[in-house]
Amino acid sequence: MEILLNLFDFLLHIDQHLSQFANDYGLWLYAILFLIIFVETGVVVMPFLPGDSLLFAAGMLAAQPNDLSVWIIIGLLLIAAILGDTLNYKIGQNLGYKATKVKILGKQFIQQEHIDKTHQFYEKYGSKTIVIARFVPIVRTLAPFVAGIGRMSYKTFLTYNVIGAILWVVGITLAGYFLGNVPFIKENFSKVILAITIISVLPIIFEFLKEKFSKKETSTK
Repeated sequence: MEILLNLFDFLLHIDQHLSQFANDYGLWLYAILFLIIFVETGVVVMPFLPGDSLLFAAGMLAAQPNDLSVWIIIGLLLIAAILGDTLNYKIGQNLGYKATKVKILGKQFIQQEHIDKTHQFYEKYGSKTIVIARFVPIVRTLAPFVAGIGRMSYKTFLTYNVIGAILWVVGITLAGYFLGNVPFIKENFSKVILAITIISVLPIIFEFLKEKFSKKETSTK
């Protein structure tokens, strides 16, 4: 429980933590950011790591007086996101459903319902799921894995992987860079992060409600 509380605190106050990292480790922060994004997108059992909030906070930090460059951050995180999705695709392609049996603390970490939900995204959006999933927590980590299981053409996957990474990394990092120091956003950072998270999961909530009401209508007929 303490680990979850610490993770939640890190997510809500990620701007403060990144600032502390910058003070403690200097330019090594680039490597820390790269590693977090690479693991979050590339290791199928790590969907809980920060994605959207980290990009926004990194852009916000780069806008402050320091030695960090927003363009170096964007370049490194683009590489991390593309390589991460590629690794995840390869895991799905080579290990397939064996990876879904991984257990952490005695529990199956990759829930079948998450896999099923990602499959639904593919059924609705096709290959564009790789792009759309970049903006949806959990699905972002599972989409390339499921693409690997489904043996999607790597050329097709790589195309959408790169497009999605550019839209996700550049868009959210620059949003943090240009908006992060607006007084209202800076003073209400945790609320902004919560809003970003809620907006990110809206597609999942919408699909869940749509499916639920659809089943109800079917059962009443």
